[in-house]
Amino acid sequence: MSAEAKTTDRDGLKLGVAGVGSLGFHHARIARELDGVRMEGFFDPDPDRTEAVRRELAVESFPTLDALLEAVDAVVVASPTRTHADLALAAIERGVHVFIEKPIAATLEEADQIVGAAETSGVRVQVGHVERFNPALVAADPVLDGPLFIESHRLAPFTERGTDVAVVLDLMIHDVDLVASLVAAPIKDIQAIGVPILTESVDIANARISFANGAVANLTASRVSSEKLRKLRIFQRSGYMSLDLANGRGEYLRLKRDLPALQALAEGPAAQSPIAPDLSAIVERIPLTAEPAEPLRRELESFRDSILDGRPPVVSARAGRDALATALAIEARIMNHVADTRSS
Repeated sequence: MSAEAKTTDRDGLKLGVAGVGSLGFHHARIARELDGVRMEGFFDPDPDRTEAVRRELAVESFPTLDALLEAVDAVVVASPTRTHADLALAAIERGVHVFIEKPIAATLEEADQIVGAAETSGVRVQVGHVERFNPALVAADPVLDGPLFIESHRLAPFTERGTDVAVVLDLMIHDVDLVASLVAAPIKDIQAIGVPILTESVDIANARISFANGAVANLTASRVSSEKLRKLRIFQRSGYMSLDLANGRGEYLRLKRDLPALQALAEGPAAQSPIAPDLSAIVERIPLTAEPAEPLRRELESFRDSILDGRPPVVSARAGRDALATALAIEARIMNHVADTRSS
């Protein structure tokens, strides 16, 4: 595919949204307010939903996807996962830049088609791994230094949204993408278990990912929890970070260097004083906060800037493809585990 991207100018990137369900609605809402963006409208195949969103947001609706793509320079694909590839490829073929909500596609084959189309055209493709823009991650970025162990917990009460896919593709894929970006090393091994509870697919999952550089990530996701929890813990040689992704803040416990207490610990029990050092004697607590901003807004701003400034997307099509590949590998190992438990 060799489509040329539509030309745009900084004062008028014409943007549309394909699919205005719960997430697509918020994309449309935010797009109306972004500097340098003209929200042209949206397309959704559900006439009742179309009318409701058109009235609430006071934006134009288009009768077909083709009509929307003819009118815009860039489009947000926020439709069901099974439709992502068809919509994204249709947009790329017309030279329309594409933002695709996660996961990038339903299958690895479809993801590869999108990656190939994106890389052989002048079209920008960004994948919606919104946690990259979480204020807690933004605040932690300056002090990240070679994570060795990462632990994530992403728990949510049950809702019908997202149940067209297993919890790995619905929730855990956020953390799959995060740990891959934080560790930045090839994956060496994946172990995973999980069980279906309320749906035909897996509702609770745990995965352990080992990387070629020795780092390890332990990921847990559930959509049948009694509480909401989105937490990331990062251990590195310089200290430990606890990031509350739900509230967009965190804490960094950084080891103090060149202290007598640390030297005593390093030299062994014989060199230690009778009283063990207090934690405050060897670590300093550093609050991790960033400028408060809606992560989805930051994400759309980065998509806009990648188009207008010609910079690579924060989460490229290939990065989205790799996250999907890892998530599908986790699912495959879980299904083997489920099959084993059912046959025993």
